[in-house]
Amino acid sequence: MVDLYPPISPYDHGFLDAGDGNRVYYEQLGNPEGKPALNVHGGPGSGAPRRPTRAWDPERYRVIRFDQRNCGRSTPHASDPAAEMSLNTTQHLIDDMERLREHLGIERWLLNGGSWGSTLILAYAQQHPDRVSEMVIPAVTMTRRTEIDWLYRGAGRFYPEAWDRFRDGVPEDERDGDLLAAYARLMENPDRAIREKAAADWLAWEDAVISNEPNGVPGMYSNREVDAQIAFVRICAHFFSNGAWLEEDQLLCNAHKLAGIPAVLVHGRHDMGSPAQTAWELAKVWPNARLHIVEDSGHAGSDAMQEAVRAAIEDFKNR
Repeated sequence: MVDLYPPISPYDHGFLDAGDGNRVYYEQLGNPEGKPALNVHGGPGSGAPRRPTRAWDPERYRVIRFDQRNCGRSTPHASDPAAEMSLNTTQHLIDDMERLREHLGIERWLLNGGSWGSTLILAYAQQHPDRVSEMVIPAVTMTRRTEIDWLYRGAGRFYPEAWDRFRDGVPEDERDGDLLAAYARLMENPDRAIREKAAADWLAWEDAVISNEPNGVPGMYSNREVDAQIAFVRICAHFFSNGAWLEEDQLLCNAHKLAGIPAVLVHGRHDMGSPAQTAWELAKVWPNARLHIVEDSGHAGSDAMQEAVRAAIEDFKNR
């Protein structure tokens, strides 16, 4: 059993000027002289946690977390229709991470990120493998179009009522086409009421997908204030309708670039939104990665899943 550490709050925070009108919020926790570790949030568009962290040894780790473009405390916020979404792509986020590393004077860092965050750290590590010491990845995704199609269409086989409501959230003449592109267009509508309804419809579907997981929490996605709902869905629809600007199987085919980077992958057996097949496929082509499939967990996690992640963090702290 890995004990939780006393809660630690940020000792430093600031904004990184991306040079194109975007300002990326970041903060640092733990020991300024400790092992650097970057925590990368999911979504895309969830924003970094605002609560103190207890998973990281505050004497051994220097933890950095940040709000990806247009969400959380980063500006401009995606709830503002004037925020330019063309400046928010996977490559922009990778460049922000590398710019942040240089800004903080870090040579190499451990990367930790789940769900969308796992896709982003995989893409970053494949571009900058010499800057990554280790990786800890719960809820593994590679944001392939097949994975996106499963989450927003295929999983509807299990929740047909909820999926019909999700489909019916777009104009009738678009319901048989690209639903995510249709939602992306709704999220660009100047009428805030239209954006609010589209965000609520999208999040109701996200909530439905995890509703029967062992630790699914009602309203897990929709339980956020309205501006955060709008930003989350606007960013998600923007990314997923564009396949995250990744070639299909890009991250899998380029896994050889991760050679020599030790990693722990942790995935819930009952993850309905991101089936375990993705984690399995990645582990098979990444010799330095150890995969733990957690039997009592889905995408929402569990105590056992958190324990496996914390154990990996502990194992890596002295490396």
